[in-house]
Amino acid sequence: MDLVVKAQTIPRLGQTVLGGEFLMVPGGKGANQAVAAARLGGDVYFVARVGDDLFADKSLENFAAVGVRTEFVRRTPRTPSGVALITVDAQGNNVIVVAPGANGRLSPSDVDEAADVIASAGAVAAQLEIPIETVERAAELAHRRGVPFILDPAPAQGLSDDLLRKTFVIKPNETEAGILTGIEVKDADSAHQAAGILLRRGVKHVIVTMGPTGFLLADADSAQFVAAPKVTAVDSTAAGDAFTGALAAALTRGRTVREAAVYAGRAAALSVTKMGAQPSMPTAGDVAAFAKQHSFEGA
Repeated sequence: MDLVVKAQTIPRLGQTVLGGEFLMVPGGKGANQAVAAARLGGDVYFVARVGDDLFADKSLENFAAVGVRTEFVRRTPRTPSGVALITVDAQGNNVIVVAPGANGRLSPSDVDEAADVIASAGAVAAQLEIPIETVERAAELAHRRGVPFILDPAPAQGLSDDLLRKTFVIKPNETEAGILTGIEVKDADSAHQAAGILLRRGVKHVIVTMGPTGFLLADADSAQFVAAPKVTAVDSTAAGDAFTGALAAALTRGRTVREAAVYAGRAAALSVTKMGAQPSMPTAGDVAAFAKQHSFEGA
């Protein structure tokens, strides 16, 4: 669950600022990505753990409302659900602190229970708010069956070459790309350098998202920077999750990685125009209408 406060500015260390509107909305990176894919028409199974509290009830109600399948969502007794504390400033920028709660209890055996669904999936997406061994198990099951594995490496941490070799697409933002590679990513050239390191470690495709600037898409044969359309940002929370969920949904429908990335970029751009994580996720109709009015330079 996301607990969000809007404020004119994000406080500095030791500073208290007077905030404005408060929102409590369903969140969590994996949940956001599942909802994004479902709202775009995907048939989505979510493998997760929630706690034994009111936040779990609200999350499960929301999954049912948007069509996310929850057969593999487990309640964890005597454990709180994951919570994010988010401050959003007047320009739509945010700072986030996550208390993982039940997310930290998701185990490889939980993933194994969904092995048949993974084997028949069009794509599998994961992020790093769950234990790394659980992510590695999901990658192994997907790789074994030739299912594209998408990794959103956030919150960023060290990753093994074995995991990267089983990753079809990795999608860091510029900060995460810097943590993963040691390259300070500040423009298309440095993003290209960082992508090259990840490609050499075995990833098939790298997408470095750079907020309102756009994204770099690279594989072993080529690299292209795609500039994003201009929108008025209200809240950038979960824009990366909108991108990942849309990327998975588009790949499942047979689009190329480049086509899927452009589609995902439009979904992400749309998401920042509304407050909240899951409430901001667009529908397929929203993205289609947006595409007619906004183009990606280079797309």
